[in-house]
Amino acid sequence: MKRFVFITVTIILVILAAIFFYRYYFVFGRGTKSGELNFFVQKGYIWKTYEGKLIQTGFKPQNLGGVQSNEFQFSVANEKVAQQLMSASGKLLELHYKEYLGALPWRGYSAFIVDSVISVTDPNTMKKVPF
Repeated sequence: MKRFVFITVTIILVILAAIFFYRYYFVFGRGTKSGELNFFVQKGYIWKTYEGKLIQTGFKPQNLGGVQSNEFQFSVANEKVAQQLMSASGKLLELHYKEYLGALPWRGYSAFIVDSVISVTDPNTMKKVPF
């Protein structure tokens, strides 16, 4: 009987671990987004995470006759990428991101995690800025 309980508990723990991995560590999608960096901040009570918002060109009406800008809210887990974004506020950016099915508090508030900056362009001169 003890062996049966041990095997059952082990199987349940393995299944729960697999579900947790799939939900929070499996990369659901990858992609790029471009737009103007609206804000980028470090915040959090226990885990300090980097959060940002990218305003994309174009408008998306949410209801008939309304106008709403396209916003991409994201988190950054890499300190080097965060430092690049801290100095790029107000510039046009092209970002590469990974999409997860769920957010973890120590990784950020968003399921979209930016892992690299592809390009930075100054909107006044439309020239690429080295980063």
